[in-house]
Amino acid sequence: MKKVVAFKLFPIIAFAVFTVFGFKSITESNTYKCMIQMTNYTGEGAYIVISLLDPNGNYEKTLFVQGDDEEWYHDITDWWKFYGKKRQNIDAITGATVSGGGRSINIIEIESDKIDSGYKIRFETAVEDQEYYKDDVEFELTSETVKSKVEGKGFIRYIRMMPQ
Repeated sequence: MKKVVAFKLFPIIAFAVFTVFGFKSITESNTYKCMIQMTNYTGEGAYIVISLLDPNGNYEKTLFVQGDDEEWYHDITDWWKFYGKKRQNIDAITGATVSGGGRSINIIEIESDKIDSGYKIRFETAVEDQEYYKDDVEFELTSETVKSKVEGKGFIRYIRMMPQ
């Protein structure tokens, strides 16, 4: 009799466990229009990496890469230490390099729970036979900064973010 009850309850228990643990929680994310205005430097186009940093300053995710020739990714040294180990597919988030004085407009996606919780966004830049700027632009992700203009320190004159 106990075996019959166990066989009848097993599908119900299995379904309940699957329902509770079987689905990934969906994290809401928002898209942002990100304009990058470059300084008037001379030389090749800049490789730019936009990364999400956790509250401790560690790389969490690559949001966008300007420059689609993987041969030069190692020149963005700090990001390469993160990306080079994992080599996740970034084809969907890459675009052409940006030359001196140029600008690019990209759409980046940031999870809503990263805003106002200590996360940062970093823009790293490198130009062939020139300098590398680890934190050309870096700022904390807050409700205000995702709608702002931030000045750069190297090849980037400024970036402007706008919620989509």
